[in-house]
Amino acid sequence: MDWRDWELFCEVVQHGGFSAAARVLGHPKSSLSAAVQRLESNLGLRLIERTTRHLRLTDAGQTIYQRVRPLFTALHDTHGEALAMSSAIAGTLRIKAPYEFGAHHAGPVACELMGRYPDLVIRIDVEHEFVSPVAENYDIVFAMLEAPLPSTGIVIRRVSSLERGLFAAPALLERLGEPRTLEDLAKFPLLIGPSDTPWALTTPAGVSEQLAVSNARLVSSNADIRLQAALAGHGVLRVTASYTKVAVAAGLLRRLLPDHVCEPLNVHALLPARQFVPAKVRCFLDAMEAQERGGAAAQIEA
Repeated sequence: MDWRDWELFCEVVQHGGFSAAARVLGHPKSSLSAAVQRLESNLGLRLIERTTRHLRLTDAGQTIYQRVRPLFTALHDTHGEALAMSSAIAGTLRIKAPYEFGAHHAGPVACELMGRYPDLVIRIDVEHEFVSPVAENYDIVFAMLEAPLPSTGIVIRRVSSLERGLFAAPALLERLGEPRTLEDLAKFPLLIGPSDTPWALTTPAGVSEQLAVSNARLVSSNADIRLQAALAGHGVLRVTASYTKVAVAAGLLRRLLPDHVCEPLNVHALLPARQFVPAKVRCFLDAMEAQERGGAAAQIEA
């Protein structure tokens, strides 16, 4: 069934004839006549009585027009609303992010955009474990991907590469001494996440080495809990610069092995689909990219 024939029949009736409808729609009069003839043939009903000067609906034509025309009007209204939704930065933006990234990167962007767009509502759920944006109904899932995801149709975009460092409280260093090498650091208790693999560091000579994470005093997916343990002198914390900036400035944490380079924290945005990305999602990712460019020159303080 060609629903376009139904719509063209309604247009002919609405505009009072084939010629008037043809002028409004920019279609040949013959194509409108053919569409109505096909519809009549498919239905086995006469819908329009034609004369040289007038158009008159049959009883069947009048009944069908009255029932079908509101449906096409509603369809066009819905189409217009959908286009408006795709271009308007409004509604609810649902985001999932690990605590460390959500609090110090996604959070500030959310506050900026809420100030700029009063009709935008943002929900940020904090969770370290990977979740599917499709299955869990998120617009954006921020994740640190250590391994490729299986082919699930999810779109993956890298949004941030954040410098990390190793930090400990002065009290811990007074007790165990200042580590000078990875061998020294291996004797220290560590504060790790549940999915942490051996910590990769590059030495001043450019050699990549790994620190085993088996000597863990605390395991938690919550970066704030790990930070609290570090401040209390319970172990060594690997974390991003922004997360420790205040504590370092106050002398509560110190950078360890400052001449070694930690593997960066690579954050990716997982999106439900590549096409028809809502404006609110594009706006948030653009703001994240601007934040990344603005913070690219920031370095971890010793």
